[in-house]
Amino acid sequence: MLKSLYSGVTGMKSQQTKMDVISNNIANVSTTGFKAGRVRFEDMISQTNANAQEGINAQQVGLGVQTGSIDTIMTGGSLQTTGRALDFGIENGDSSFFTVSGDGGVNNSYTRDGGFYTGYNGDLVTSSGLNVMGFAANEGNTGIAEPRVLRALNIPADHPTVTDADGNPVELQNYSVDNTGVITGTYSDGNSYTLGKIALTSFSNPDGLEKAGGNLYISTANSGNPVVGEPGEPGYGKVQSGFLEMSNVDLANEFTEMIVTNRAYQANSRSITTSDQMLEELINLKR
Repeated sequence: MLKSLYSGVTGMKSQQTKMDVISNNIANVSTTGFKAGRVRFEDMISQTNANAQEGINAQQVGLGVQTGSIDTIMTGGSLQTTGRALDFGIENGDSSFFTVSGDGGVNNSYTRDGGFYTGYNGDLVTSSGLNVMGFAANEGNTGIAEPRVLRALNIPADHPTVTDADGNPVELQNYSVDNTGVITGTYSDGNSYTLGKIALTSFSNPDGLEKAGGNLYISTANSGNPVVGEPGEPGYGKVQSGFLEMSNVDLANEFTEMIVTNRAYQANSRSITTSDQMLEELINLKR
């Protein structure tokens, strides 16, 4: 059979994979913190009809194409203002991620989606109920205790309701978060206390993270070890309260790639039909 038949098949399969990635990118154009995918192709092995000699190049016929890699483009998306205190965006830190966990920090996941909520007991959680990890504060102190020990953040419980000298209850009135991730609470007695600090985790190769669904990533052997740090430190981005990071999908680029992929798919299918016509002519030699 003609090699071109099978080369066309590999081309169609590869272009279908690229279309799958493009469709997923477009579907997630409004997904918070989504990172677009990209497909790269490689040629398959080539059959050598004649080896290279002095003054004569080798004669080789390629046997098709294969998917070389499906990359995740980890460039930061634009920040969109929401005005909500528990919405956080990471600025100038493409390799930094929020750390979340469902088991107290034993198995951590990582996300760029900073849309957080407070649970019934004051825990800072994601939309799926995972605890947001950070650093605890000393009771009654504005300093941060154990700055490298991760724990689940809890806004009210980290500085519980107390009473003043007259026995009147002193309660948390509101809280704010600065761009270094420090959560500061203002109490009814007029005093402010640090409730905790949001942690960020950085990777030497964030492109090596594995998507786990739900806007989450997990570390792999190729991502490097997670390195915990504080927002604003060298190598870590700053945390902006009242903002969310948008998807980094470029619709203009995706639609252009869709057109190219569609035409490439058609061209590969045409090479198959043309090869079929050649085979038909060969068979018709015997009447």
